Amino acid sequence: MASLKEVRARISSINSTQQITKAMKMVAAAKLRRAQDNITQLRPYAQKLSQMLGTVSAGAETASESPYQQQRSVERVLLIVVTSDRGLCGAFNTNVVKGALTLIDEKYSSQARSGNVEIMAIGKKGAEAFQRRGFKVNTSHLDIFGSLNFTTVRAAAEDAMEGFANGRYDVVEVIYNEFKNAAMQIVRTEQMLPIVATAPPAGSASSINYIFEPSEEEIVTELIPKTIKIQLYKAVLDSNASEHGARMTAMDKATENAGELLKELRLVYNRTRQAAITTEILEIVGGAEALASA
Repeated sequence: MASLKEVRARISSINSTQQITKAMKMVAAAKLRRAQDNITQLRPYAQKLSQMLGTVSAGAETASESPYQQQRSVERVLLIVVTSDRGLCGAFNTNVVKGALTLIDEKYSSQARSGNVEIMAIGKKGAEAFQRRGFKVNTSHLDIFGSLNFTTVRAAAEDAMEGFANGRYDVVEVIYNEFKNAAMQIVRTEQMLPIVATAPPAGSASSINYIFEPSEEEIVTELIPKTIKIQLYKAVLDSNASEHGARMTAMDKATENAGELLKELRLVYNRTRQAAITTEILEIVGGAEALASA
């Protein structure tokens, strides 16, 4: 049985850890509220923009000539993997990395064997995971979460768009955690480039004949790059909200576990203390009897 000093030290250590996890949970909850507001406000705009692009580009001649819709034989792949900069958020980062590895195994295994799969890491945890596995990792945009805004994400999107237009990549896909609620994040994989124009079903609310001003071609030319950038920005905001939700949930569970462990240790402490007192009493009684019989 552990000594009283050892049990007291463990109780003190777990008390300190519990205070830290409580504080981290409150910080994550505050950040989650802001991050959730950001993604909730952006989603309708991003969805409507993608819907308009699908409707308009399906019948526009300029869209088919866009460098971002060129369908090529897939030899060089860019995967944009969105993780976090820090840990202590449960399986948040692990799930994204597993999702990317599964995508590579199922869809781009031959390209990976040839060394033609490149990872653009948004988040330090993803960069570390793929560097350990020997992948070529683009670390130019690791610090996005340090100052998260559309400008920093746009730079990453433009980097991928330029690489695709120049033929450095034949396909670009994004892997990230989609935010559902604080306790649920879903790993999503979306093809960012090339854009595939899909006409909406006839008679649906999306099959609208738009009136274009100045012209359909000019609008589509402007709309395609903007939609690509918004698509990546939405993925990053989704991941940001998911990270704070996962961390809040993980820290809440850690706080509960610390409380359960404290209960067990206090019980052990009381039992150890009672055993020590009993031993001392027995020693005193034994000594007294020895003196009396002497």
